[in-house]
Amino acid sequence: MVQGPHPAPPRTPTPTAARVTVPAATTSTVGPEQVTGAQSIVRSLEEAGVEVVFGIPGGAILPTYDPLMDSTKVRHILVRHEQGGGHAAAGYAAATGRVGVCMATSGPGATNLVTPIADAHMDSVPLVAITGQVAASMIGTDAFQEADIVGITLPVTKHNYLVTDPDDIPRVIAEAFHIASTGRPGPVLVDIAKSAMVSRTTFTWPQDLNLPGYHPVTKPHAKQIREAARLIATSRRPVFYVGGGVIRARAAAELRALTEAAGAPVVTTLMARGALPDSHPQNLGMPGMHGTVAAVAALQKADLVVALGARFDDRVTGTLSTFAPHATIVHADIDPAEIGKNRAVDVPIVGDLKEVMADLLPELAREHTQHGKPDLEGWWRQLDDWRSTFPLGYDEPDDGHLAPQRVIQRIGELSGPESIFASGVGQHQMWAAQFIKYERPNSWLNSGGLGTMGYSVPAAMGAKVGDPSRTVWAIDGDGCFQMTNQELATCTINEIPIKVAIINNSSLGMVRQWQTLFYESRYSNTDLNTGHGTVRIPDFVKMADAYGCAGLRCESVADVDATIKRALEINDQPVVIDFTVSRDAMVWPMVAAGVSNDDIQYARGISPAWDRED
Repeated sequence: MVQGPHPAPPRTPTPTAARVTVPAATTSTVGPEQVTGAQSIVRSLEEAGVEVVFGIPGGAILPTYDPLMDSTKVRHILVRHEQGGGHAAAGYAAATGRVGVCMATSGPGATNLVTPIADAHMDSVPLVAITGQVAASMIGTDAFQEADIVGITLPVTKHNYLVTDPDDIPRVIAEAFHIASTGRPGPVLVDIAKSAMVSRTTFTWPQDLNLPGYHPVTKPHAKQIREAARLIATSRRPVFYVGGGVIRARAAAELRALTEAAGAPVVTTLMARGALPDSHPQNLGMPGMHGTVAAVAALQKADLVVALGARFDDRVTGTLSTFAPHATIVHADIDPAEIGKNRAVDVPIVGDLKEVMADLLPELAREHTQHGKPDLEGWWRQLDDWRSTFPLGYDEPDDGHLAPQRVIQRIGELSGPESIFASGVGQHQMWAAQFIKYERPNSWLNSGGLGTMGYSVPAAMGAKVGDPSRTVWAIDGDGCFQMTNQELATCTINEIPIKVAIINNSSLGMVRQWQTLFYESRYSNTDLNTGHGTVRIPDFVKMADAYGCAGLRCESVADVDATIKRALEINDQPVVIDFTVSRDAMVWPMVAAGVSNDDIQYARGISPAWDRED
């Protein structure tokens, strides 16, 4: 039997049952055949169109690894830690738009997947995690390597299953891939008892799926679309607040068309970098805690905020009660649970953003024909003044070390917009979001919602596997890098030539910045001893060499470009560059936690003098 599915707290609820036809491209043409449950798992992955699985074998999942060895369709990549496998699957999914797949054994193998599963849940990444479980007769007995991974992951999965009957395997896996990739994407866990893997069963790939209660609404309501178009056409200070949902919906083309038709400014959140090219004149950059002054100010002074696939999370809004105080709110999202969750909404629109924006365009054109285009000249004059007065910038450090912003900016400029950049979490993440110009979607991968240190290297690995023709950079901090750098072995052995830029300030940089600003420069437990003294622990260049990578070090401004160019020339092995940067560099602008966006600081002690009259 299948004990489940076990639904997580509703993310995409709908009132009706749905019978879904399995896409023809993945429909099996082979009739029923006798196999083991383990063989059924592998056959199901093949029928689901899986190209690669990131995983590690262990006792409970071992029966599945035997037939997996014979598959000519599914490539298995042996990672060095299950967390790395989960992030690699997420990186693969984020770069390609396809479902990422990871696999682990029971107990500690499964629990090591909890962080990447939670990460994928927060950032709406389509992921299927397959875990082995102890035999059905032993579940609940505290058997060796038993953990209730279904119960553990309930809050951080879109859906999950415990399978104890081998006959259920094809249907459950087909459902898992459908649920993970439709509506608001997210992770689905399939936990399969070892007894089901070794039992005999008849393999039949389902031709359709019956999913009572699961039917994501994709078509927006026409009345809401008309009202949103009216507001856009008549607003004098509109802003499009674009979130990661636009990336997941693959709606960048529709966003650009709507942006240009409306003439409104656009802000792209941390998760939406690249949804609209940074070079587009209407793009004000990133809003939020470390956003541009123009983007933050635009939202604060707007009379209309059109949120597209965004969550109104605390890192964007600052103190919620003071966020965009004079704005009417239009909020479009595939997930009705997000609408009104944090900010009251005047015009809610539930639907797939690709369809929402496609429907908005003709309605907006009709409004323009009837009423003319709004006069936004004064609004743009103010926005351009903020842009020119408070541009992103940085000071060269006076301690003899590199400016991290310069390093990251040059990586972006020399590598180009066709590259993929995956970051860790912290200061280097913010600088990568600020100083690299993103011209296309799916070129920027990061852990936005959960803020997971250790994401960068395995995510870059997964992205390179999914899109091998592109240059893929992992932009990491010396702290983040030490959490998952063992996946360099995976990259070397499997010929996955990613490039890793370690922004080495010998510290837990973002924590140190907060200690400087809010804890009287008391640096409690943030010195990592990786680069600023006579002893480097560890020496990242030696570590790179030990892992079979090309190891480079850059310590002077004069060598930055040459070092990056050398890395770009090496394509037959992974490259690791240790950039020794100033530990006193800070991320600016900044809105401190718990304060209003009106109190944004452009630099330390420097805040814009806002005109408070509205």
